[in-house]
Amino acid sequence: MDRRKLFNYLLLNIFVSAAVAGGMLFWYDRNYRASLSIVPQSAPVGNEAEPVSTLNPQTDIPVKISSVVGAGTLGSEIVVVKFEGEGELNLASWQLKDEDGSIFKFPKITLYPNGAVQVHTTIGTDTVIDLYWGIGEAVWSSGETARLFDAQGSLRAVYRVP
Repeated sequence: MDRRKLFNYLLLNIFVSAAVAGGMLFWYDRNYRASLSIVPQSAPVGNEAEPVSTLNPQTDIPVKISSVVGAGTLGSEIVVVKFEGEGELNLASWQLKDEDGSIFKFPKITLYPNGAVQVHTTIGTDTVIDLYWGIGEAVWSSGETARLFDAQGSLRAVYRVP
């Protein structure tokens, strides 16, 4: 086999591998991971046609735990909490809990439409997009369930760690 044919064969192999991997990741994201992130539903209150500037805790709040990254590795564990609604969402006194009773209480932080915040398990300095739990051991493990509670203690999101 000459070098030109070998080069073409390698390019074809790379393309097919990338297409299969991309297809599998797309399928996983659309079918499996989406079914693990649950936002409790409740009946809307008031006129839905009016723009919302602040959220009423009695209505459905479109917030979710979009992922848990690096489960089991302290230096890379991150929980991503995303707000998919309109207006602003104040996360002050919200809580992120694991199955073993570990609790992260959110400081005063506001999420805006399509905004997200990352909660790192390790020690660090809080910023507007990164919060640090400040504990010295990994919290999350595969198969565990992460739960997000609002300031009144109502369950707002559930995510099963892959």
